[in-house]
Amino acid sequence: MRPNDPFSACEKDGLYKAIFSRRDVRSHFINKEIPNDILAKILNAAHHAPSVGFSQPWNFILIKANEIRQQVKDSFVIEREKSVSMLDSDKVKQKRYLSLKLEGIMDSAINICVTYDPTRFGPFVLGRTSIAETGVYSVCCAIQNLWLAARSEGIGIGWVSILANEDLQRILSIPDFVRPVAYLCLGYVSEFSDKPDLEKTGWLPRMGLEEVICFERWGSHKTDSWKQFYETISKIN
Repeated sequence: MRPNDPFSACEKDGLYKAIFSRRDVRSHFINKEIPNDILAKILNAAHHAPSVGFSQPWNFILIKANEIRQQVKDSFVIEREKSVSMLDSDKVKQKRYLSLKLEGIMDSAINICVTYDPTRFGPFVLGRTSIAETGVYSVCCAIQNLWLAARSEGIGIGWVSILANEDLQRILSIPDFVRPVAYLCLGYVSEFSDKPDLEKTGWLPRMGLEEVICFERWGSHKTDSWKQFYETISKIN
């Protein structure tokens, strides 16, 4: 595999298939272990993500122990109750929220906590001096690499965001200066849904591409100089 070789049509199709069929998996996990070589490949793909100043500020904490997972699940339950209380004024939406499966902490083959270390390679990071958040953005690039690589291997991933970072730091012995960015549940699944769960349930609709593209400046969704391109993207589903 040489980086300057062009992608074949088959390789392009595989990339786009992984992107468009990737799902945030909360259910459908099956009782099947992830082989060590496959897990290593997925993590290596994550480790080859771009990072600001080549700082590689990520760590991956691999978790199989049920007693640790249960502590994380307990944090999820507490945080979910807080979310439910925020919907007290909208009982219909609250009921829909409660019907959603929002995590697979105990059901998946393995959990991974992805963290951000702002001190890696010292205080000066090339490219991070003006926008400090680029360090976290780099970790998110690693997470996306991990997600797409896992999908190509038939492995589902669910990102559990209804957690308290303080709990994760305590449970996983993460130092105060290191920030948990994502808590992921990985495992083989019985199926990948044709659409994201929240889209299928009608929680929110998918926006059209033309709704999220601006031309030359914020809020300009149509302009004569971009007319042909606008017509192209408005036909994309």
